[in-house]
Amino acid sequence: MNSLKGFSAPIVAGVALFGLWEGVLSVFSSDGFVLPPPSEIAGAFIDNWDAVFRGARITGFVVVSGLAAGVILGVLAALLVTRFRTANETITPLAVAVNAIPIIALAPIFNNWFGLTSPRSNQAIVVALVFFPIFINTARGLTQVDRSQIELMESYAAGRARTTREVRVPNAMPFFFTALKLATSLAVIAAIVAEYFGGRQDALGPMITQSAGLTRYDDAWAAVLAGTAIGAVLYASVAVLERWAMPWHSLIRSHREET
Repeated sequence: MNSLKGFSAPIVAGVALFGLWEGVLSVFSSDGFVLPPPSEIAGAFIDNWDAVFRGARITGFVVVSGLAAGVILGVLAALLVTRFRTANETITPLAVAVNAIPIIALAPIFNNWFGLTSPRSNQAIVVALVFFPIFINTARGLTQVDRSQIELMESYAAGRARTTREVRVPNAMPFFFTALKLATSLAVIAAIVAEYFGGRQDALGPMITQSAGLTRYDDAWAAVLAGTAIGAVLYASVAVLERWAMPWHSLIRSHREET
């Protein structure tokens, strides 16, 4: 019962927000125009369920596969830069440079490389956006270790590999999961924006642009809702994985005691 109390505040806030949204539009804009009321968006979501579900499945595949690849590359790069000075001097500046490039500049280049309708183009964009926060935060967690812990491992004649496994990796896990939560949202944004420039035409990105271009704003917002659902499911999955992977962490222990 106590665990349900943590969800009461956001549920009440959400219901109040949607109620206010519906009420304001019913008074000031009867047709909804660019921003339809929640009831019309929900109706369009149900009426176009097949198309929305198909688009969510296509976009979701790009999101999940690109997220997974970006996370793996980011963690490997973080391990390299904390182990080898040359890797730090090489990878870090390149990661910063790639992160500074906007999506609208990367999309046409990747489309030419991988093909206009290939999912690899959009996956590459997701990887590019996910890689940097995972890399930077994980590297920070691997390096910002209490010196006394390192000295203790050295007193036991532990090698670098064991020190990394038993000290640095556990220390980096809170940083990693914080970055991973951020990366779930970035992956959804990157995939949908990339679909504006190429990819399958039945994905969520083209569905949004085509519906908006035809002034079917309820259909466009239904597709936006599907993208939001993908991000929410991924974020919740990461939160569950975090609790499972770090039951020893103080923040998780304190939250469990409160619930």
